[in-house]
Amino acid sequence: MMDLRYPIGLFNINQEITSKEINQWTSDIESAPQELKKAVKNLNGLQLDTPYRPGGWTVRQVVHHLADSHLNSYIRFKLALTEENPVIKPYEEALWAELPDSRLPIEISLPLLENLHARWVVLLKSLSPHDLTKTFTHPDSGVVTLAQNIGLYSWHSRHHISHITSLCTREGW
Repeated sequence: MMDLRYPIGLFNINQEITSKEINQWTSDIESAPQELKKAVKNLNGLQLDTPYRPGGWTVRQVVHHLADSHLNSYIRFKLALTEENPVIKPYEEALWAELPDSRLPIEISLPLLENLHARWVVLLKSLSPHDLTKTFTHPDSGVVTLAQNIGLYSWHSRHHISHITSLCTREGW
């Protein structure tokens, strides 16, 4: 049986990241807002407030989490590009998902994510091979290269969209 927490598996990355992988991951990030829109297109309020798994976030919280997380990642990219290995501030994503703005209509976060990704993809496509080696330090994860972080956020997008589509498939929506 599939692990409902990780419907596409855990994030794994090779030591040697190729330009082909960077291009694919950038494409994944570029298409994520449209894939998310398709995943939630016909869901009603009750469905949006259904957890994707027992004890998990609701679909609505997942949508808002994607906006929160990707905003943070975008800022981390810009910090790494403009500072020498900055130490980034993590955030308590589970607590953020409980804040009142995570109960708003998803129509608030869908265009936010779309516009954020439009900017982010322009930035990603402009990165040189040297830029991809720039780093930030996450207090829990250690030193992260921008190349690794592109892979992580490709996975993160697909991971959470799959939470939604897997739920829809299981429920017959």
